[in-house]
Order: sequence, then structure tokens, then C-alpha cells
Amino acid sequence: MLIPILCNSDCFSNRFLNKSRLYFLMVAGLLLFGNISLAAPYLPASADEVLERLPALANGSDQQLRQLQRTLNSDPKNLDLAIRTANRLIEKARADADPRYYGYAEAAVSHWWSRPQPPSGVLMLRAMIRQHRHDFDGALADLRDVLDEEPRNAQAWLTQAVILGVKGDYEQALNSCRMLKRLSSRLVAATCSANAASLSGKARQAYQYLKDTEANSDEVQAQLWALTVLAETAARLGDNKAAETHYLQALALRQRDVYLLGAYADFLLDQNRPADVVSLLKEDTRVDGLLLRLALAEQRLASAALPQHLDELQARMAAYRLRGDNIHQREEARIKLQLLKQPGDALRLALLNWNVQREPWDARLVLEAALAAGEAAAAKPVSDWLAYTHMEDVALQRLIEKLEQR
Repeated sequence: MLIPILCNSDCFSNRFLNKSRLYFLMVAGLLLFGNISLAAPYLPASADEVLERLPALANGSDQQLRQLQRTLNSDPKNLDLAIRTANRLIEKARADADPRYYGYAEAAVSHWWSRPQPPSGVLMLRAMIRQHRHDFDGALADLRDVLDEEPRNAQAWLTQAVILGVKGDYEQALNSCRMLKRLSSRLVAATCSANAASLSGKARQAYQYLKDTEANSDEVQAQLWALTVLAETAARLGDNKAAETHYLQALALRQRDVYLLGAYADFLLDQNRPADVVSLLKEDTRVDGLLLRLALAEQRLASAALPQHLDELQARMAAYRLRGDNIHQREEARIKLQLLKQPGDALRLALLNWNVQREPWDARLVLEAALAAGEAAAAKPVSDWLAYTHMEDVALQRLIEKLEQR
């Protein structure tokens, strides 16, 4: 789930890697899933060798970020500057879904990162970076420390609510959302609450409440989040016409948001509209999740571009595993299940992912993989959890019914 940033651009900070971390080992050669065949890893001749050129920072906002980086390089122990720069880099990481910027942000505040009691601004940044790395318990611990010191920190309450929602603790997520009624805009508080309520047996009420609130707001970033939640809620309720309307309204705001693009692509795939997915994502192959959805659409269209994109996805996933990065288990499970037709491996990965995060798509992957693998019993933790939370989701309910018939 995406998180809107509540601060304005002046309160954001940066994310640098120092020189030794910037030039990390890149894996070259063919990296395959099933039977992994590894060529000898490529070792750069020196730390100065360029392995990849990142997109140029071209627009006004990017140029401001570059200036912040230069200024911080000359004054690395300037706490306010470090926090402002790191927040700006996290904002860019979220917009572009580029994980490298989280590393840059950590390096920007590295002087304070490992202290026994970092400043609250650094703790807030560390929580967001840990959230990205799926260290949810570590992130929640940092947020508790922030809120002990700053009980009116709206971003901390919001981040805490979203993490609790990802973990499936909707009651505690709602408690955090309620704090936002006094600390943020009406639409942000309403979207936070509606998202948690929509996943815990009150989807119709939450949908109508959020729809009425969104109609009376002109906050663009908050509207983007609200419309995305409205679209996802409508889709879970089976109202595809309303879901399509909300997705198009969100896209019409012209605020690049990778989460929105991925969610809309999933909706289009569920509606069996792969050509629309290709039109939506054909220029967005740098982002793993979007490349995955593009490949799924190409598979249905028997596109000649599929083999190249599938090879690229497999190489990226194998490289993540070599680095010990396990935050892509949802994507890898989906690749195994839907693109490679390996349901046993997909089920194993989906269950590992389920132990960490419990959003509707996490549940769906376990159910679909269990069904494809012929292992209905493996899905029992998910079906029990769905019954406990009273989640309303027509796609999940259909899968539960199929598993019960087995």
C-alpha cells in the first residue's frame, strides 16, 4: 500500500550511498530460476568503473535534489540538511519505485543512523526505510519512539497505520488512523480509516464514506490516494464499473504513482484486457512490478516481446536473492505461478511472503498457488484469516469456494 507524504517539499531529506556502497557487485550472465545456472560473477576492475547510468535528474525538482546532495556532501553532519535531503530521496524512490534511493537516504543520515538514540527525524526516516525493506517490526519500534517524543507527528501515525494494515492488524491500524482526525486533513484521515475498515468487514460503508469525503476535497496527493483506495475497494466488492471510474479519475490527476499503475494493470488483467495493459506499461520496464504485469499481458497476447521480458525478470529476481534481498517474494511467487507455471515453487514463496505481509494480493497468491498445486490444505491459514477478518473480496471468495470443492 502506498503512503502519501504529508510534509511539503521543504521537509524532505536525501538518500546517498557513500562511494564504497555505490559501486556494489553486479551480477552478469544468465540467472535462471528453476535450475539456477550462474556464470562467473562480473567483478569491476576498480571502484571507478561505471556499471549502469541512472536516468538524468532533469526537471526542476530533480535539480533541487541534486543541489541538496552537493550541499550535504560538503556538510555531512548538518542534521536538518541531511533529513531534508533524505526525505526528498524517499519521495523520489516512491514515485519511481527505485530501491536505490532508499540506500542513498540511509547514507545521507548515516552519521546518526546507528546511535542508541537517534534524533526523532532520523528515526522517522529509518522507519520508512525499514518499512520498504519489510522490516515491519523494526519500523514499528522506531515509530513508537518517534511518537513517544512527538505524539502529534502525523506522518508517524500514518506510517504506523499503513504498516499495521499490511500486517493485517486492522483494529490497531484504525486506532492510528483515528489520531489523524486531529492532525491532518479530513481526506487523509478518512482515506486511512476507510482503507483499514474496507478490509475488515465494512467495505461498503467505508467506500461510501470515503467517496463522499473525496468529492469535497481539492488536495491532489490526498485525492490520488483516496481514489486508489476507492477503486480497489469497488473491485473487491465486484463493482467493476465503479472501480474503472475511480482508476481513471486517479490517472487523470497526472501524478506519477507506480502503485496506482500496478493496481490498475492488475484490474485490467482481471478484466481480460491485456492490450490495455501493454498500452499502459510499455514504457515502464525499469520497475520490477510493472515489468511483471507487462509480461503477464504479453503472455496472453502471445507477444514476441515476452521471452526478453521474462528473461529480464528472472535475472532481476536471481540478483536480489544473491544479495540476500527477500522483499520481492510476492513478485517472484507470481512469476513462478503465472509465467513459469511452477505452482509448487510459487506456493512455497507465497507462504513465506504471507508470513511477512497480509494484503489481499498476498492472500490471493497463496490461494491461487494452492489451487494450482493441488494442495488445498496449505491455504488453510489464509482461509482462516479471511474468515476472522470478515474481508469482503469476490475474487478471494471464488478461490475459497474452489478450494473447498477440492
